Amino acid sequence: MTAVDSVSVIVPATTANLGPGFDCIGAALTLYNEFKFMRVDSSFLLEGEVGKVKISVTGAEAEQMQTDESNLLYQAFVKLYQHLGQTPPPVQIEIKLGVPMARGLGSSATAIVGGLVGANVLAGEPLSQSQVMELAIAMEGHPDNVVPALLGGCRLAATGVEVEPPRRQEWEICDVPWCENIVPVVAIPDFELSTKEARQVLPTQVSRADAIFNTAHLGLLLRGLETGNGDWLKAALQDKLHQPYRKRLIQGYNVVETAAIAAGAYGMVISGAGPTLLALTDISNSEAVAAAMSAAWQSQGISPTVRSLEIDTQGARSFY
Repeated sequence: MTAVDSVSVIVPATTANLGPGFDCIGAALTLYNEFKFMRVDSSFLLEGEVGKVKISVTGAEAEQMQTDESNLLYQAFVKLYQHLGQTPPPVQIEIKLGVPMARGLGSSATAIVGGLVGANVLAGEPLSQSQVMELAIAMEGHPDNVVPALLGGCRLAATGVEVEPPRRQEWEICDVPWCENIVPVVAIPDFELSTKEARQVLPTQVSRADAIFNTAHLGLLLRGLETGNGDWLKAALQDKLHQPYRKRLIQGYNVVETAAIAAGAYGMVISGAGPTLLALTDISNSEAVAAAMSAAWQSQGISPTVRSLEIDTQGARSFY
């Protein structure tokens, strides 16, 4: 493909872990960030603007977004050109935020994927989708958010057989079928929780019993998502590796969980590192579950945004 001068990239939010699938499973949701990259002459960048980028941001929380070279989207943009051994061109970037920041919905993954995809298109698409994915995983540190953000759907990621030479492990990505009757309901609170803080509370070692517990429940989760078997999902959403520790950081967790299950949800988990809470339910109960989760958190003095979403099946897409 010939290099272009402008490209728009839409990237979906993601929910990672889904209970027992810690750091290895995630799903793309119908909630989006939009990024537009425009190659410009360096004279376009006004005096006082840093480096080779001009960034404008609209949408909720726009004032919290960095608009200089420290912006994660731009760092990913530069990363791809560095990987190619090229100097990134001066660029104007327009960001439209639709994914809340620091809420466990993969906002950083949208930036990493958006920056890499945008740069790849401007450069004439020298990298394949799998090569872009490898760069995204390297930047994020783990695959659970960036893989579904790039590819769409629900995805399980695992390291493959070590390759020689050079000695490295490539990723094996498995599509996880998601029964269309299962509705993800997200309850997004009006407070943030950093991934760093959420990781600091985790133990450095776990027991063999807890490891076996999660292995069994992840297997059951995969079958439950595929078949829509409610009994399997009710059991499968349990976890012993991260949620028992992280839920203490989320005010009202137990109250919201009790309300969601009473309204018909199969179960409730922490979305990513939190504090967004994710309930899985069938279509017939989705409105009742959303209302119950909202009321429960409001009873704790928290004002959430609660939405019934769908699984995004397309992942990141570009237009030019």
